[in-house]
Amino acid sequence: MQAVLESPKIAVIRPQNCLNAANALEFERDLTAALTQNDISMLVVDLAAVESLDSAGLMALVSALKLAQGLGRRFSLCTVSPAIKIIFELTQLDEVFEIIEGTVELPAV
Repeated sequence: MQAVLESPKIAVIRPQNCLNAANALEFERDLTAALTQNDISMLVVDLAAVESLDSAGLMALVSALKLAQGLGRRFSLCTVSPAIKIIFELTQLDEVFEIIEGTVELPAV
C-alpha cells in the first residue's frame, strides 16, 4: 500500500488513494513500524497521492503523532492537497501537526 523511502534518520511514507476505515489499521501499523526503528529520528508522511481521508485515517495519524512525541521523534506531513488540508483546518489539527509545504527531497545515497 505504501512506499517507504529511507535516508539517514529520516523515513518517508507515501500512502496512496484513500486513508479510511478499510485501511487505517494497516496504515497505523506502517507508521508505528517506521517510528520504532532505532535509527529513525523523523518520519514524514507525504500525502500527495491521498485523495480522501476519513476519521479513521485521521486517527491513525494522530496515534502516530502521539507515539512520535513519546519517542522524542519528529513527525511531519507534507504535500497536503487543499481538499485534505481543509480536514486538518476544520478539526484544528493543522495547529497540532507540523505541515511542510511542498515535497521532501531526500539526498541520493
